[in-house]
Amino acid sequence: MWAGFITFVLAMLALDLFVLGGKKAHRVSVKEAGAWVFVWVTLALSFGALLWWYLDGTLGREVANRKALEFITGYLIEQSLSVDNMFVFVMIFGYFAVPPELQRRVLLYGVLGAIVMRAGMILAGVWLVQEFAWILYVFGAFLLITGIKMLVFADQQPDLDNNPLLRWMRGHMRITPGFHGQAFFVRQQGLLYATPMFLVLVLIEVSDLVFAVDSIPAIFAVTTDPFIVFTSNIFAIMGLRAMYFLLADMADRFHLLKYGLAIVLVFIGGKMLAMPWFHMPVQWSLAIVGSIIALSVVLSLKLSKGKAIPTMPGT
Repeated sequence: MWAGFITFVLAMLALDLFVLGGKKAHRVSVKEAGAWVFVWVTLALSFGALLWWYLDGTLGREVANRKALEFITGYLIEQSLSVDNMFVFVMIFGYFAVPPELQRRVLLYGVLGAIVMRAGMILAGVWLVQEFAWILYVFGAFLLITGIKMLVFADQQPDLDNNPLLRWMRGHMRITPGFHGQAFFVRQQGLLYATPMFLVLVLIEVSDLVFAVDSIPAIFAVTTDPFIVFTSNIFAIMGLRAMYFLLADMADRFHLLKYGLAIVLVFIGGKMLAMPWFHMPVQWSLAIVGSIIALSVVLSLKLSKGKAIPTMPGT
Protein backbone atom coordinates (compact mmCIF):
# COMPACT_ATOMS: atom_id res chain seq x y z
CA MET A 1 0.00 0.00 0.00
CA TRP A 2 2.86 2.37 0.84
CA ALA A 3 4.69 1.54 -2.39
CA GLY A 4 1.54 1.93 -4.46
CA PHE A 5 0.68 5.33 -3.00
CA ILE A 6 4.21 6.74 -3.32
CA THR A 7 4.31 5.52 -6.93
CA PHE A 8 1.02 7.31 -7.56
CA VAL A 9 2.34 10.58 -6.07
CA LEU A 10 5.56 10.42 -8.11
CA ALA A 11 3.57 9.65 -11.26
CA MET A 12 1.28 12.66 -10.72
CA LEU A 13 4.25 14.96 -10.10
CA ALA A 14 6.01 13.66 -13.22
CA LEU A 15 2.81 14.17 -15.20
CA ASP A 16 2.65 17.78 -14.03
CA LEU A 17 6.35 18.49 -14.69
CA PHE A 18 6.92 16.75 -18.01
CA VAL A 19 3.50 16.36 -19.68
CA LEU A 20 1.33 19.24 -18.48
CA GLY A 21 4.01 21.90 -18.74
CA GLY A 22 4.86 22.39 -15.08
CA LYS A 23 8.27 23.76 -16.06
CA LYS A 24 6.85 26.40 -18.37
CA ALA A 25 5.48 29.80 -17.42
CA HIS A 26 1.74 29.46 -17.52
CA ARG A 27 -1.14 31.57 -16.25
CA VAL A 28 -3.71 29.27 -14.66
CA SER A 29 -7.29 30.22 -15.46
CA VAL A 30 -10.16 29.83 -13.00
CA LYS A 31 -11.66 27.18 -15.30
CA GLU A 32 -8.43 25.15 -15.33
CA ALA A 33 -8.01 25.51 -11.57
CA GLY A 34 -11.61 24.42 -10.98
CA ALA A 35 -11.06 21.35 -13.13
CA TRP A 36 -7.96 20.39 -11.13
CA VAL A 37 -9.73 20.93 -7.81
CA PHE A 38 -12.42 18.54 -9.02
CA VAL A 39 -9.75 16.04 -10.13
CA TRP A 40 -7.93 16.08 -6.78
CA VAL A 41 -11.08 15.84 -4.68
CA THR A 42 -12.29 12.98 -6.88
CA LEU A 43 -8.94 11.22 -6.58
CA ALA A 44 -8.99 11.59 -2.79
CA LEU A 45 -12.51 10.20 -2.49
CA SER A 46 -11.69 7.41 -4.96
CA PHE A 47 -8.65 6.54 -2.87
CA GLY A 48 -10.86 6.36 0.21
CA ALA A 49 -13.21 4.00 -1.63
CA LEU A 50 -10.29 1.89 -2.88
CA LEU A 51 -8.86 1.73 0.64
CA TRP A 52 -12.23 0.53 1.96
CA TRP A 53 -12.51 -2.10 -0.79
CA TYR A 54 -9.00 -3.44 -0.15
CA LEU A 55 -9.39 -3.58 3.64
CA ASP A 56 -12.88 -5.06 3.39
CA GLY A 57 -11.44 -7.99 1.45
CA THR A 58 -8.38 -8.48 3.65
CA LEU A 59 -9.21 -7.38 7.22
CA GLY A 60 -12.99 -7.31 7.31
CA ARG A 61 -15.85 -4.82 7.08
CA GLU A 62 -15.37 -3.27 10.54
CA VAL A 63 -11.72 -2.35 9.93
CA ALA A 64 -12.53 -1.12 6.41
CA ASN A 65 -15.30 1.15 7.67
CA ARG A 66 -13.13 2.58 10.45
CA LYS A 67 -10.04 3.24 8.31
CA ALA A 68 -11.97 4.72 5.40
CA LEU A 69 -13.81 7.06 7.77
CA GLU A 70 -10.53 8.04 9.41
CA PHE A 71 -9.07 8.86 5.99
CA ILE A 72 -12.05 11.00 4.93
CA THR A 73 -12.09 12.85 8.26
CA GLY A 74 -8.32 13.36 8.19
CA TYR A 75 -8.47 14.59 4.60
CA LEU A 76 -11.23 17.08 5.43
CA ILE A 77 -9.26 18.40 8.43
CA GLU A 78 -6.01 18.69 6.49
CA GLN A 79 -7.71 20.23 3.44
CA SER A 80 -9.49 22.76 5.65
CA LEU A 81 -6.38 23.74 7.57
CA SER A 82 -4.31 23.94 4.39
CA VAL A 83 -6.68 26.63 3.10
CA ASP A 84 -5.05 28.93 5.64
CA ASN A 85 -1.89 28.58 3.54
CA MET A 86 -3.82 30.16 0.69
CA PHE A 87 -4.19 33.45 2.54
CA VAL A 88 -0.43 33.51 3.15
CA PHE A 89 0.32 32.69 -0.50
CA VAL A 90 -1.88 35.61 -1.59
CA MET A 91 0.02 37.93 0.76
CA ILE A 92 3.48 36.73 -0.37
CA PHE A 93 2.70 36.89 -4.08
CA GLY A 94 1.12 40.31 -3.64
CA TYR A 95 4.07 41.65 -1.63
CA PHE A 96 6.58 40.64 -4.33
CA ALA A 97 4.15 41.43 -7.20
CA VAL A 98 4.76 37.98 -8.71
CA PRO A 99 3.19 37.81 -12.21
CA PRO A 100 0.40 35.21 -12.39
CA GLU A 101 2.21 33.19 -15.05
CA LEU A 102 5.19 32.65 -12.68
CA GLN A 103 3.19 31.60 -9.63
CA ARG A 104 2.48 28.07 -10.85
CA ARG A 105 6.14 27.01 -10.86
CA VAL A 106 6.82 28.39 -7.39
CA LEU A 107 3.87 26.47 -5.98
CA LEU A 108 4.93 23.30 -7.80
CA TYR A 109 8.34 23.36 -6.12
CA GLY A 110 6.58 24.35 -2.91
CA VAL A 111 4.51 21.16 -3.14
CA LEU A 112 7.65 19.06 -3.68
CA GLY A 113 9.31 20.57 -0.62
CA ALA A 114 6.13 20.24 1.44
CA ILE A 115 5.84 16.52 0.66
CA VAL A 116 9.41 15.86 1.84
CA MET A 117 9.01 17.98 4.99
CA ARG A 118 5.66 16.50 5.93
CA ALA A 119 6.85 12.94 5.38
CA GLY A 120 9.66 13.54 7.86
CA MET A 121 7.40 15.28 10.37
CA ILE A 122 4.73 12.57 10.12
CA LEU A 123 7.27 9.79 10.73
CA ALA A 124 8.66 11.73 13.70
CA GLY A 125 5.15 12.35 15.05
CA VAL A 126 4.13 8.70 14.73
CA TRP A 127 7.32 7.61 16.50
CA LEU A 128 6.71 10.09 19.33
CA VAL A 129 3.11 8.92 19.76
CA GLN A 130 4.15 5.25 19.82
CA GLU A 131 7.01 5.84 22.27
CA PHE A 132 5.35 8.47 24.47
CA ALA A 133 1.56 8.18 24.51
CA TRP A 134 1.29 11.30 26.68
CA ILE A 135 2.58 13.39 23.75
CA LEU A 136 -0.99 13.40 22.41
CA TYR A 137 -2.00 15.64 25.31
CA VAL A 138 0.89 17.97 24.49
CA PHE A 139 -0.40 18.10 20.89
CA GLY A 140 -3.90 18.79 22.20
CA ALA A 141 -2.76 21.64 24.45
CA PHE A 142 -0.69 23.10 21.61
CA LEU A 143 -3.64 23.02 19.19
CA LEU A 144 -5.97 24.54 21.79
CA ILE A 145 -3.57 27.43 22.45
CA THR A 146 -2.91 27.88 18.72
CA GLY A 147 -6.64 27.99 17.97
CA ILE A 148 -7.24 30.62 20.65
CA LYS A 149 -4.35 32.72 19.32
CA MET A 150 -5.78 32.45 15.80
CA LEU A 151 -9.15 33.69 17.07
CA VAL A 152 -7.54 36.67 18.79
CA PHE A 153 -5.21 37.63 15.93
CA ALA A 154 -7.27 36.48 12.94
CA ASP A 155 -7.40 39.97 11.40
CA GLN A 156 -3.74 40.77 12.00
CA GLN A 157 -1.59 40.68 8.85
CA PRO A 158 2.09 39.60 9.09
CA ASP A 159 4.61 42.37 8.35
CA LEU A 160 6.89 40.97 5.65
CA ASP A 161 9.07 44.08 5.69
CA ASN A 162 10.20 43.08 9.19
CA ASN A 163 10.27 39.32 8.58
CA PRO A 164 13.59 38.12 10.14
CA LEU A 165 14.23 35.50 7.44
CA LEU A 166 13.54 37.91 4.59
CA ARG A 167 15.72 40.59 6.16
CA TRP A 168 18.54 38.06 6.63
CA MET A 169 18.38 36.92 2.99
CA ARG A 170 18.38 40.50 1.76
CA GLY A 171 21.36 41.28 3.97
CA HIS A 172 23.47 38.22 3.11
CA MET A 173 22.63 37.41 -0.52
CA ARG A 174 23.07 39.12 -3.87
CA ILE A 175 19.53 39.62 -5.17
CA THR A 176 18.44 40.99 -8.54
CA PRO A 177 15.96 43.89 -8.42
CA GLY A 178 13.54 42.21 -10.83
CA PHE A 179 12.38 38.81 -12.03
CA HIS A 180 14.27 36.80 -14.66
CA GLY A 181 11.45 34.64 -15.91
CA GLN A 182 11.08 31.52 -13.78
CA ALA A 183 14.76 31.42 -12.78
CA PHE A 184 15.62 31.23 -9.10
CA PHE A 185 19.28 32.14 -9.74
CA VAL A 186 21.08 33.99 -12.54
CA ARG A 187 24.69 34.91 -13.29
CA GLN A 188 25.56 38.52 -13.87
CA GLN A 189 29.14 39.63 -14.56
CA GLY A 190 30.40 36.26 -13.36
CA LEU A 191 28.57 36.45 -10.01
CA LEU A 192 25.64 34.31 -8.90
CA TYR A 193 22.52 36.28 -7.95
CA ALA A 194 19.28 35.08 -6.42
CA THR A 195 16.10 36.42 -7.97
CA PRO A 196 12.96 37.50 -6.09
CA MET A 197 11.51 34.14 -7.18
CA PHE A 198 13.94 32.40 -4.82
CA LEU A 199 12.87 34.61 -1.90
CA VAL A 200 9.24 33.79 -2.66
CA LEU A 201 10.00 30.05 -2.77
CA VAL A 202 11.79 30.15 0.59
CA LEU A 203 8.90 32.02 2.24
CA ILE A 204 6.37 29.58 0.71
CA GLU A 205 8.33 26.59 2.08
CA VAL A 206 8.72 28.14 5.53
CA SER A 207 5.01 29.01 5.69
CA ASP A 208 4.11 25.40 4.90
CA LEU A 209 6.50 24.20 7.60
CA VAL A 210 4.76 26.49 10.11
CA PHE A 211 1.30 25.30 9.07
CA ALA A 212 2.42 21.66 9.17
CA VAL A 213 3.22 22.12 12.87
CA ASP A 214 -0.51 22.79 13.36
CA SER A 215 -2.09 20.44 10.86
CA ILE A 216 -0.11 17.26 11.49
CA PRO A 217 -0.84 17.10 15.25
CA ALA A 218 -4.51 17.78 14.42
CA ILE A 219 -4.96 14.54 12.52
CA PHE A 220 -3.60 12.54 15.48
CA ALA A 221 -6.93 13.38 17.13
CA VAL A 222 -8.51 11.15 14.47
CA THR A 223 -5.94 8.41 13.96
CA THR A 224 -2.35 7.43 14.74
CA ASP A 225 -2.13 5.13 11.72
CA PRO A 226 0.91 6.48 9.80
CA PHE A 227 -0.52 5.45 6.42
CA ILE A 228 -3.77 7.35 7.01
CA VAL A 229 -1.91 10.37 8.39
CA PHE A 230 0.48 10.43 5.42
CA THR A 231 -2.05 9.87 2.64
CA SER A 232 -4.58 12.41 3.92
CA ASN A 233 -1.82 15.02 4.30
CA ILE A 234 -0.39 14.42 0.84
CA PHE A 235 -3.78 14.56 -0.88
CA ALA A 236 -4.47 17.89 0.83
CA ILE A 237 -1.05 19.27 -0.20
CA MET A 238 -1.31 18.03 -3.80
CA GLY A 239 -4.68 19.72 -4.21
CA LEU A 240 -3.68 22.98 -2.49
CA ARG A 241 -2.11 24.56 -5.58
CA ALA A 242 -5.28 24.16 -7.64
CA MET A 243 -7.34 25.44 -4.69
CA TYR A 244 -5.15 28.54 -4.53
CA PHE A 245 -5.62 29.41 -8.20
CA LEU A 246 -9.36 28.84 -7.90
CA LEU A 247 -9.93 30.95 -4.79
CA ALA A 248 -7.04 33.46 -4.65
CA ASP A 249 -8.95 36.26 -6.39
CA MET A 250 -11.84 35.70 -3.99
CA ALA A 251 -9.78 35.34 -0.79
CA ASP A 252 -11.36 38.43 0.77
CA ARG A 253 -14.79 36.84 0.44
CA PHE A 254 -13.74 34.09 2.85
CA HIS A 255 -12.78 36.48 5.64
CA LEU A 256 -14.60 34.39 8.28
CA LEU A 257 -12.88 31.17 7.27
CA LYS A 258 -9.89 31.96 9.50
CA TYR A 259 -12.24 32.07 12.48
CA GLY A 260 -13.74 28.76 11.40
CA LEU A 261 -10.30 27.17 11.14
CA ALA A 262 -9.39 28.54 14.58
CA ILE A 263 -12.54 27.01 16.07
CA VAL A 264 -11.65 23.69 14.39
CA LEU A 265 -8.23 23.75 16.09
CA VAL A 266 -9.83 24.57 19.45
CA PHE A 267 -12.30 21.71 18.98
CA ILE A 268 -9.60 19.20 17.99
CA GLY A 269 -7.29 20.31 20.81
CA GLY A 270 -10.11 20.02 23.35
CA LYS A 271 -11.05 16.60 21.97
CA MET A 272 -7.48 15.35 22.42
CA LEU A 273 -7.28 16.67 25.98
CA ALA A 274 -10.62 15.05 26.85
CA MET A 275 -9.65 11.57 25.55
CA PRO A 276 -9.18 10.01 29.03
CA TRP A 277 -12.77 10.86 29.96
CA PHE A 278 -14.65 11.04 26.67
CA HIS A 279 -14.21 9.20 23.38
CA MET A 280 -15.83 10.90 20.41
CA PRO A 281 -16.62 8.63 17.43
CA VAL A 282 -14.83 9.56 14.21
CA GLN A 283 -18.11 10.25 12.42
CA TRP A 284 -18.99 12.85 15.03
CA SER A 285 -15.66 14.59 14.48
CA LEU A 286 -16.26 14.51 10.73
CA ALA A 287 -19.73 16.02 11.12
CA ILE A 288 -18.61 18.75 13.54
CA VAL A 289 -15.53 19.81 11.53
CA GLY A 290 -17.51 19.77 8.28
CA SER A 291 -20.29 21.86 9.83
CA ILE A 292 -17.87 24.47 11.23
CA ILE A 293 -16.10 24.91 7.89
CA ALA A 294 -19.34 24.96 5.90
CA LEU A 295 -20.92 27.53 8.23
CA SER A 296 -17.88 29.83 8.10
CA VAL A 297 -17.84 29.66 4.28
CA VAL A 298 -21.57 30.32 3.95
CA LEU A 299 -21.48 33.24 6.40
CA SER A 300 -18.41 34.69 4.66
CA LEU A 301 -20.09 34.61 1.27
CA LYS A 302 -23.35 35.98 2.64
CA LEU A 303 -21.71 38.90 4.48
CA SER A 304 -19.40 39.76 1.55
CA LYS A 305 -22.15 39.61 -1.09
CA GLY A 306 -22.26 42.76 -3.14
CA LYS A 307 -18.90 44.06 -1.91
CA ALA A 308 -16.12 44.85 -4.34
CA ILE A 309 -13.45 42.18 -4.20
CA PRO A 310 -9.89 43.29 -4.92
CA THR A 311 -7.80 41.07 -7.17
CA MET A 312 -4.21 39.97 -6.90
CA PRO A 313 -1.53 42.10 -8.52
CA GLY A 314 -1.24 41.30 -12.21
CA THR A 315 -4.65 39.62 -12.51
